[in-house]
Amino acid sequence: GTPSGERMPRPRHTTSPRLPRPPAVVVARLLTAGSARAPVRPVDPHREEVPEMSLFTITVPAHTTAVQYRHGAFDTVLESGRHPLRSGTTRVLVERRETLLPLALQDILSADGLSVRVSATLRLSVADPVAFVEKSADPYAVVYLAAQVALREGLAGLSAEEIGQRGAPLPVAAMTEAVGAVAATVGLAVLEIVVKDIVLPPDLRAAQLEVVTARARGLARLEAARAETAALRTLANGAALLDKHPALARLRLVQSAPYGSQVVVKVKDA
Repeated sequence: GTPSGERMPRPRHTTSPRLPRPPAVVVARLLTAGSARAPVRPVDPHREEVPEMSLFTITVPAHTTAVQYRHGAFDTVLESGRHPLRSGTTRVLVERRETLLPLALQDILSADGLSVRVSATLRLSVADPVAFVEKSADPYAVVYLAAQVALREGLAGLSAEEIGQRGAPLPVAAMTEAVGAVAATVGLAVLEIVVKDIVLPPDLRAAQLEVVTARARGLARLEAARAETAALRTLANGAALLDKHPALARLRLVQSAPYGSQVVVKVKDA
């Protein structure tokens, strides 16, 4: 309270005019061509990827090609490097390095009516990125089917023995040409076809094993006969020598007597 005991009047509440709020300011950080970027992920050739880009440029990684579309229609093909970014465009990355396409064991009917199992591997690369993206949803499956058909048609005219023979001339060039014609329609190029494994029927493998075994046994018998002949020839030469020299025969008899034997020598009167 105050010294005089009077109460102080309460101050009146005055309402100050509200000041207008400042307008909201949105600050955006623009990525320029020289700004830092996140590391590029590995490119999967079987999946659509998005190239590294900023607000003004796009960078296509090495060993890849970008097929660019504008408003849903094909626009251009971008090689590896930095390119200006256009509005309304999308891109699909295509792997340009060589790849291997293995074929599982195929049951092939040979010319002599036997079932032979053969496997192969194809070496491929992308020759036309636009056809690779647009012509087929799975270009490698198209080439796989063509390789199966070419492998069966190419080996059907050979016998099982010709197919299984080591170093046999197989029609690989004709198969490569046939598969390459189909691969070109989906943007792929067949560089090489390698026939890997050849599995003959069990009965034929057993027969070939018997032939090899019989050949080895014959060689063993021939070698034993040669050794026996050489031994008999040596014995005949020794017998002829002892026949010409009787004293040498008696001396050899004494030498061959076992230890502790009693030798009786009879000397004839002159």
